[in-house]
Amino acid sequence: MASWPAHSAQVMPWKSSGRPPREDRVITEVEVSLPPKIAELWYEPGRETVVAIEEAAVAVASLDVSAGSRMAAISDFLLRSEAVSSSKIEHVDANRNDYARAIVGLKASDPARSMVAAAEAVQSMINDAGETGDVRLEAILKAHKTLMKDDPFDGHTAGMFRDVQNWIGGSDYSPRGAVHVPPPPALVPGLISDLLAFCARTDIPILAQAAIAHAHFESIHPFTDGNGRIGRALVGAISRRRGLTKNTVTPIASAMVADVDTYFALLNGYRAGDVDPFVLYMARSSRRAAEAARKSVAALDALPEAWIEVVRPRKGSADEKILPWLLERPVFGAHSAAYVAGIDERSIYRVLERLTEAGVLSLITQSQRNRAWAATEVLDEVDRLNRRLAGQDI
Repeated sequence: MASWPAHSAQVMPWKSSGRPPREDRVITEVEVSLPPKIAELWYEPGRETVVAIEEAAVAVASLDVSAGSRMAAISDFLLRSEAVSSSKIEHVDANRNDYARAIVGLKASDPARSMVAAAEAVQSMINDAGETGDVRLEAILKAHKTLMKDDPFDGHTAGMFRDVQNWIGGSDYSPRGAVHVPPPPALVPGLISDLLAFCARTDIPILAQAAIAHAHFESIHPFTDGNGRIGRALVGAISRRRGLTKNTVTPIASAMVADVDTYFALLNGYRAGDVDPFVLYMARSSRRAAEAARKSVAALDALPEAWIEVVRPRKGSADEKILPWLLERPVFGAHSAAYVAGIDERSIYRVLERLTEAGVLSLITQSQRNRAWAATEVLDEVDRLNRRLAGQDI
């Protein structure tokens, strides 16, 4: 098994800004981490990792074709699952109804809107990689802008590399006690260029390449915020570029969020040169995520028939037309439902009331003016998937 270089370090001058406590004011220098150039490095996985990579690839590819005729609906579900879990790793969370309101553009909390932006960012990066056959800098910057443009603190830096020194953990005022201090901002463009050259290779197992690229991206930490969510989207982008997936997103963040401490510890290990444990972890997480997601796919696939059993709609009725559509549009307003049902908007409310009384839908707004509904079971399946990956089989 070939060795992988550890990050080196460099001492840089430091001066705290603002009104920091005394412990931060006395700091005059900081040791920054310098990731190695990896564009041409060779990685040879260990035996256990080789097996894990192969098993994960089979599971991911199998998930990608398991959605069948409901591909669009399943793809959207997996994308939402990935975005929600990736956001939770960064402590960005919202309750189901709040998140649902954000999906349809109604008034919602900042975390809920951030979770919706995360889904859009992930999708744009993965789509671009599939369409262009490359992981492009332009796509990464565009995804970051989508993710962060409405952020109240960092929105002004959306879509741009940082021009300040950042750090992970420790004090709010200085890198004192930080877990990781990324390279200085002047080095970021060159390091990202090197990383993208690594992403363009085809002589590395796909999931190993995705794992290393993700770990390296997190080490560079090129943005002031949003690095984790964009870095995890990189995994899906590489999988799509290499042809491992064609339609879906493997919700690997859903597996990570079940054991965040291990994830962060192995990221730190990568910086010390321990590449194989991180690749092994990512391969196993990918396999677990794919296998758990297949249970969700089966559960979602069975929903329309279960709804029909409960509602017993008349053949050709508005109710019958709406039920299968709910998988593709689990959150919607009256206008969209009326269009699908082929009836006047004034008449759709009686239909939606019946489906709500039957337990198929729930009203997620209190306002009479901008009412919206959600297919409860579809949104709840995201939570079930996360509990399944946390070992709470349901």
